Amino acid sequence: MGNIILFAILGAIFYWIFKSYSKYTAYSKEAFKNFSVSKESLKNSELGLFVALVAKVAKADGKVDALEAQLVGIMFDDISSVFPEPHKTKDILKEIFAEEKERTDNAQSIARTLGQAIKRDKTKQQQFMGFLIQLAFVDGSVSESENELLMLIAEAFEFDPNAYHAIFDQFEKIMQNVKPKANINDAYKLLGVSESDDMDTIKKAYRKLVKQYHPDIIKSQNKDEAYLQEATAKTQEINQAYEMIKKVRK
Repeated sequence: MGNIILFAILGAIFYWIFKSYSKYTAYSKEAFKNFSVSKESLKNSELGLFVALVAKVAKADGKVDALEAQLVGIMFDDISSVFPEPHKTKDILKEIFAEEKERTDNAQSIARTLGQAIKRDKTKQQQFMGFLIQLAFVDGSVSESENELLMLIAEAFEFDPNAYHAIFDQFEKIMQNVKPKANINDAYKLLGVSESDDMDTIKKAYRKLVKQYHPDIIKSQNKDEAYLQEATAKTQEINQAYEMIKKVRK
């Protein structure tokens, strides 16, 4: 499926969502230094509630793709890094994700709970909503079920409709501008690999680039908008290059 991981590597375009995030320290090791890590405490925390919503959006179109799951795993690394006992935290977050992706009856209540918790924090609202919209575009388009779920979450967050549509429309525009890579040699060069490399080596190079450009829910990147435009074009090329190489290697 072309553009399967686009939500991660195209996340840079939405840096403007996180402009004030460099001053935003609510999700830091210092903030969580006295946090008692348990399934119950994580499940009821803002970040635990967010993971539950990520699970629901990821499964809204009927399945969680293997590569999509891998990128969600990177998110687990980002989130667990601020908690005490990060390995234990990551394992619990995986459990929460696995359970919540199978449930369809509680999306609204979870969204409302998180919405109330972040009601006075516009930065958090934009941060979470932006990430969920990115996730919905993982396969190149947003299904009707994904769209309905996103709208439900936005309403529960009392999220500004204009801001929501601005984010959503920007992703649609990006998807419309994605062009297939024309030259296989350029594809290898872009990923920093050669035609003689095996697929494991190529996949590792690709994953390294994906991790470099994925939208970190915890950390911000202090880059200007000119950089972001360049990075976005670059990440589109990276995704296209990998997809082309996979097709050639079949």
